[in-house]
Amino acid sequence: MSGSPDGGQPGEGNVRRTRRGTGRTTLTDVARVAGVAPITASRALNSPDRVSAETLARVRQAVDNTGYVPNLLAGGLASSRSRLGALVVPSIASPIYLDFVQALTTSLNEADYQLLLGESGYHNARESDLLDAIIARRPDGIVLTGTMHSAQGRKRLRSSGIPVVETWGMTSRPLDMLAGVAQQEVGAAAAAHLNTIGRRRTAVIAADDHMASRRARGFTTEVARTRGAEPEAATVPIVRITAPSTLGQGRRALSRLLEQHEVDSVFCTSDTIALGVLIEAQARGLSVPDDLAVIGYGDMNFAADTPPPLTTVRVDGAEIGRQAARFLLDKSQGRRVSRRVVDIGFSLVVRESA
Repeated sequence: MSGSPDGGQPGEGNVRRTRRGTGRTTLTDVARVAGVAPITASRALNSPDRVSAETLARVRQAVDNTGYVPNLLAGGLASSRSRLGALVVPSIASPIYLDFVQALTTSLNEADYQLLLGESGYHNARESDLLDAIIARRPDGIVLTGTMHSAQGRKRLRSSGIPVVETWGMTSRPLDMLAGVAQQEVGAAAAAHLNTIGRRRTAVIAADDHMASRRARGFTTEVARTRGAEPEAATVPIVRITAPSTLGQGRRALSRLLEQHEVDSVFCTSDTIALGVLIEAQARGLSVPDDLAVIGYGDMNFAADTPPPLTTVRVDGAEIGRQAARFLLDKSQGRRVSRRVVDIGFSLVVRESA
């Protein structure tokens, strides 16, 4: 069929608004311009493999000519799929999550899904309202940065029936699917390394968010396990700072630490904090690692180039994002998810600072 239903030829000039008064171009308009039936135009947009290449090209050209934007909500109601994923992050400015967000976005885009991004804050002040707003839009899946601890939040998400992927943390009670890292084991690995290189007067500088707190707890637990009988290891000094952590907070935290304690090593719950510690140590004339060994977390893009290069814990944020996308796509498209918990793991990258 090469002409339009009213006898004209396909083209931009044949566009007619079917929703009077709205000025909105509809799928019927696209079908008319393409010279096909509305059901064929719908099939071309939603299941392009079910139409001929020639028909697909005509429908796509008609979309370009008319400026048509599909009503994804209406399509989602009909197919039970919105082709929309939602991600909740503590802060869109946090560099630790950049690779994670990029990989998740790319993986979803390759499957013709879009990502809705919401910021909850590190202390979940906006979490309740944000979850309500996301659930109301009925995405095909929700990805959480961290694990859901709020009983009300868990109830809300379970009641929604929307697939949920928790990421970055680990829990024995996942809501649905989980791709993360045992954060407590991260801290334990840092403590074990400092113990191996003979450091006994250890300390922690930790942000006050949940995952950083778990890293700090893992560190102190490992110190107590391996050196609990030694007087100097009876307690581990901890300086808490407000998340999101900054370089300046790292500098000030080390100052507070050194004013109150004699320490020979510091575990920082982020590389940003560790960079501040390195700068403050240098300003005070301390040699790293001779006077003070420093370990960070994140292996950020500057970690290998600090003076000295920073020992840190590397987590593959991009793989967390790809696994979260696989979970979301499999569940939303009705495929069986046999393995619902994936531990991405981590590695200690030993450099000159410790």
